[in-house]
Amino acid sequence: MLKPEEQIRIICKGAHQCVNEEELLEKLKKSYREDRPLKVKFGLDPSAPDIHLGHAVPLRKIRQIQELGHTAVIIIGDFTGKIGDPTGKSKGRAALTDEQVKENALTYCEQIFKVIDKDKTILRFNSEWLSKLNFEDVIRLASITTVARMLERDDFQNRYRNGVPIGIHEFFYPLMQAYDSIAIDADIELGGTDQTFNILMGRTLQKAMDKEQQVALFMPILEGLDGVEKMSKSLGNYIGVSEPAEVMFKKVMEIPDDLILRYFELATDEHPDTIDQIRRDLDAGMNPRDCKLQLAKIITALYHTAEDQEKAEEYYNAAFCKKAVPDDIPKMLLSADLVTLSDCIPELISMDLVKSKSEFIRMLKQNGVQLNQEKITEDALGRVLQNKDVLKIGKKRFVSIKR
Repeated sequence: MLKPEEQIRIICKGAHQCVNEEELLEKLKKSYREDRPLKVKFGLDPSAPDIHLGHAVPLRKIRQIQELGHTAVIIIGDFTGKIGDPTGKSKGRAALTDEQVKENALTYCEQIFKVIDKDKTILRFNSEWLSKLNFEDVIRLASITTVARMLERDDFQNRYRNGVPIGIHEFFYPLMQAYDSIAIDADIELGGTDQTFNILMGRTLQKAMDKEQQVALFMPILEGLDGVEKMSKSLGNYIGVSEPAEVMFKKVMEIPDDLILRYFELATDEHPDTIDQIRRDLDAGMNPRDCKLQLAKIITALYHTAEDQEKAEEYYNAAFCKKAVPDDIPKMLLSADLVTLSDCIPELISMDLVKSKSEFIRMLKQNGVQLNQEKITEDALGRVLQNKDVLKIGKKRFVSIKR
């Protein structure tokens, strides 16, 4: 086990805020002396089972803490999921059914173990303890805080100001999440900056119940490929942890240059010293593309085999650097003898290579389509396609013709 002073550097790398660092150092010193792992709590909302690199930011931090010898306690909010976390919502969120919660939780667990170490993880469902509280327990829990404190939350404050109803049950969400920390005796709770109120409530509850307070570690929100908005599937600026290696590699190469260091800090497990050296290299004039290539290799290797990572790099170099045709591209099977380019447009749409016929025509007019590495125009719509012809649509989409 590394010494506490070195551990704290790794734990706080890339973190937005640690509340508080002095307490964390003391916990690490005690853990080091007693050879006892700390319990790191992370709660999962079972309402959104598909995760991307943005979701994985706190998970990567958990993995780093596990590598230091500590234990992760992942809490699936099956009980709280029936209420719905109001964080960031302009209105109350519909509760999930038991079946939805279980199905989402299963999908989520399959994905998170691509990031964190399953052997150093304890998985719990908060219905284990929350469903056993009686009404007297709930009243006692509610007496620890005030309505004024609850209304300090931006989402509640905005809804109250705008006359949007707030259910009494929604006030219990942060209390129940905080009670999870009591149930497992959490030493550290990890979460995004959007969970600040809920996680700090855990410290409040522990203090009120004469428990040692958990350290709150907040990870920043990761910007997506556009470099502006937070990573989101709905915005299309995401890198999914389950995406094919070649897709992941290519997407990492598309991040803005000014986010290279941020992705190294938040999306990889690289040591702070390594990141400091990359920062110095960039300041000294290193080509950002070379640095991004290194980043793409590291991120892709975190979620795929070494063989898949190498193939993804080869695919990228062939398709986007050497401007050649990669070997492993989708194939369009043509059954008829005479099939023109125009005839194939519906199939191109079904393969998600273009969104519509009008988009394809527009790309032809803008010299954005190649047939066998030669640019073609709208005049080529009547051209009969042959076996092994290769269409390149835009900069990154290929399809091979097969008869």
